[in-house]
Amino acid sequence: MDWGLAILAILGGLAAGSINTLAGNGSAITLYILTELAGLPGAVANGTNRLGILGQGVITSRIFKQSGQLKIKQAWPIAAAMLPGALLGVYVALHISNEEFKLVFRWLLVALFFIILVRPSRWLKNIDPEQIKLKWWHIPICCCLGFYGGFIQMGMGVFFLALLVLIIKYDIMSANAIKTFSVLCYTIFVFSIFWYWGKINWYWGGLLLIGQMLGGYLTTRFAVKNDNAAKIAHRVLVVVVLIALIRSFQLHQYVLRFFY
Repeated sequence: MDWGLAILAILGGLAAGSINTLAGNGSAITLYILTELAGLPGAVANGTNRLGILGQGVITSRIFKQSGQLKIKQAWPIAAAMLPGALLGVYVALHISNEEFKLVFRWLLVALFFIILVRPSRWLKNIDPEQIKLKWWHIPICCCLGFYGGFIQMGMGVFFLALLVLIIKYDIMSANAIKTFSVLCYTIFVFSIFWYWGKINWYWGGLLLIGQMLGGYLTTRFAVKNDNAAKIAHRVLVVVVLIALIRSFQLHQYVLRFFY
């Protein structure tokens, strides 16, 4: 056992759990650990990554519900709409490469980054979740997002928040609670499929699970007790998307060349 890598995996899981709770794209960290440090094949890394997401989802959903942030009657129709797409997405993930999908992911990030920066007040509004009504056309969008989550998961939380806040009109903290619950629901099925096909590495998955559950627990406890949680979540979201853009387009290479 390499204790250095084990500790790094736990710390990476902790960071991912915290980021996933307030924004999304924590899987960019965990998938990097699984593919580059652990050396797992793509499909195994994809499946193993779901273990930490599952554990984190259980603990954060519980805290959001206890605090009153998560209203199950608002969340379950969204979760149900995402499930068929997620099941199709995991089927595709088991049969084709992720590389083609990552190209689409890059340009979606570009659009989302500008959407987040324009009129940030849209992300900071305080709305009673009881007043929100789903429209019929929200359902196919949720299904498409479910497909994306089942396929690769990375960046799922970011796009899901954009849907919940900008289109369905939830406030950002209620959206985070619904996001956490919905991702947990479909991850149960997605993880089971990866497990059935032998695509789980329990050692690396267990290390990430420890970190992600701890990160999710600490961050959720902080978020439900902090009056400025919405502002913090929005700032984290901006930083997460910016870092993802730099990494996806490898812009850091140009910065380094400028200085060196």
